[in-house]
Amino acid sequence: MTLPIVPLLYVALAGAYLVVIPALIYFYLQNRFHTAGSIERMLAYFFVFFFFPGLLLLGPLVNVRPKKRQISS
Repeated sequence: MTLPIVPLLYVALAGAYLVVIPALIYFYLQNRFHTAGSIERMLAYFFVFFFFPGLLLLGPLVNVRPKKRQISS
């Protein structure tokens, strides 16, 4: 009995494209959004465009609101 490698490869690639890489993009953008340089920001926006279906899929599950500001008096 042989293991069908092609369907497993498709499932692994689809999972990476729709879940794993978009989750990493969300994490990266949340940490570097205000400190990224212009080239870094352009590359990040390219990845947002390229992995848009996965970001759309994870969008309702992720909290991307900005952190509360600390105002010192």
